[in-house]
Amino acid sequence: MQNTPQALPQPTALRRLVQTAGRRIGIGLGLIQPPTTPARGQRRSYAAAQVNRLTEGWMTTSLSANADIHASLDNLRARSRQLMRDDPYARKFGGLVSTNVVGAAGFALQARVYDGANAPDTAANTAIEASWARWSGRTVCDVTGRQSLRDIMRAAVLAAARDGEVLIRLIRGSAAGNAYGLALQLLDVDRIDTALNLPAQAGHGTIRMGVECNAYGRPVALWLKNRHPGDVYSLAAETAGALHLRLPAEDYVHAFVADRPEQLRGVPWMHASMLPLNNLHGYQEAAIVASRVGASKMGFFTSEDGNVETLADSKDDTTGELYTEADAGSFGTLPPGTGFVPFDPDYPSAMFEQFVKANLRGIASGMGVAYHALANDLEGVSFSSIRSGTLEERDQWMMLQEWFIESVMEPIYAEWIGSALAFGQITLFNGAPLPLAKKEKFSAHLFSGRRWEWVDPLRDIQADIAAVDAGLQSPQRVASKLGRDYEDLLVEIKAAADMRQRIGVPAPVSQQQNGNNQQIQP
Repeated sequence: MQNTPQALPQPTALRRLVQTAGRRIGIGLGLIQPPTTPARGQRRSYAAAQVNRLTEGWMTTSLSANADIHASLDNLRARSRQLMRDDPYARKFGGLVSTNVVGAAGFALQARVYDGANAPDTAANTAIEASWARWSGRTVCDVTGRQSLRDIMRAAVLAAARDGEVLIRLIRGSAAGNAYGLALQLLDVDRIDTALNLPAQAGHGTIRMGVECNAYGRPVALWLKNRHPGDVYSLAAETAGALHLRLPAEDYVHAFVADRPEQLRGVPWMHASMLPLNNLHGYQEAAIVASRVGASKMGFFTSEDGNVETLADSKDDTTGELYTEADAGSFGTLPPGTGFVPFDPDYPSAMFEQFVKANLRGIASGMGVAYHALANDLEGVSFSSIRSGTLEERDQWMMLQEWFIESVMEPIYAEWIGSALAFGQITLFNGAPLPLAKKEKFSAHLFSGRRWEWVDPLRDIQADIAAVDAGLQSPQRVASKLGRDYEDLLVEIKAAADMRQRIGVPAPVSQQQNGNNQQIQP
C-alpha cells in the first residue's frame, strides 16, 4: 500500500500553531497570566449598575428617604427660598403654582346632600355652601384676622412648592375667635425641629426630624419649636421656658408630596432644578458684567521705560493706582514712546441665547412646567406644539389640585362641618339650624379646582357637544371641565330665561331654532 504524504499546514495555520504552543509554554513557566473569564453576574449586570472609569463618580449606595432628607432638608429649604426671592425664573415658578393650583377664585365647594337616590336636598346644599362662604371670609377663618381662606390656600400651596411642606394648625373653641368655633393658623415649617431625633420611650413614640410616629410609622404628633429659629427673639423665648411644643395629630394639617415610602418630611418641588438654576443665574450675571466691560472699550497705556505717570490725571488716595479719565467724543495725544493697547472683549457671543434656552428647557422639565410658560418665550412656538405642551402641563396642575384637596382641604372641611353644625351656624331659609345628629348626611360634598379656557375653543366645544349627543359624555362632566356645578348652571339658565321672559326680551335665534327642532321631533 502506497503511503500518501500528509498535507503541510498553510502559513496562517502554522503561525497559529506556533503562537498557541508558545502561549501554553509561557503559561506553564508562569511568564504569561492565563486570560480571566468575566464573572457570570458581571456579564449579565445592568449597564447602569457597572462600576468603571465612566461611572466612578456615580453613587452606588442607597439611604432611606428620611436619612437623605435629614442630611439636606435645611440647606434645600434655605436655598429654595433664596431662589424664590431673587431669581426671576424661580419666582415665576411660584406664581405658576399659586395661579394654576388655587387660582383667582380658590377651590369651590359643592355640597352633595341628597334626600333620596336622585333627589338633591337643595335647601341644605344652599345653606351649607352659604355658611362655608361666610366662614371663608378674611376676618373669620384666619385666627389672625388678616387673610381669607383663599389667601391662606394660596400661601399654603406656595409654601409646599418653596419649602416642600404645608403646616396649618387647627384652633378650636373660644380661642378661634369666631362663631364657628374653628380657625386656621398657617405656620412656617421651620417650626418643626428637623434636628430632633429620639427613640421611643416613656411619654412619646419614635421621633424622626420632629415627627412623632407610632410603631407602624403613622404620625401621631409634631414637635414644634416654641419660636421660629430665625426669630430675633428666639433666644429670650428659649431661656424663658420649654424649647418644644408637642402638637397632637388631630390639631394640625401637615401635607407634602411624598416621593418614597415611609417618607416623613417633604422637600422643595424644584429641588432637581435648583443647582442648574443657580448656575444659570451666575452665568447670566457674568455675561452682564462682561457686556458692561465690553461696552466700556477700555485699554492700557504702555511705554518703553515703564513710566506712564505723565499720562495720569489722578492717583487713588487709598491704593496709589494711576488712572486717566476719558470723555465721550474726545481723543488725546500720547507722548513719544508711549503706546496704547485696547481691551475689547467680544462677549457675550451669538451662542448666549441658545445656551440660556437649552438650560431653561432642562430647568422647566425638572419643575414640571412648560418651557414657554416659565421663560415667557413664544418665539418659534407653533399652535400644535403649544397646545400639546399646555395640555400636558394642565394634567400636572390637576394632579397637584387633587393632592391639595385630599391633603389640605378635606381635613379642614371635616373639622369645619362638625364645628359649624355643633355651633348652629348652618341655617335654612326659615332660620332653623341643621341638626348635628345628621352630620354624616350633611358631610357629602365635592371640591373643584380652577379650570382653564380651551386651547381651541370652537373645536373643543363642538367635540364636547358631539360626545354628549352620542351618549359618550354627560353634561355634568362637561360642566366640571369648566369648573362649574351643573345644578348651579341649570339654576342660572332657568333664572336667565325667567328674567328674559319677564322683561320681554326674545330668546336668541339659536335657542329658538333648537326649540323648534325639538318640537318637530316625534
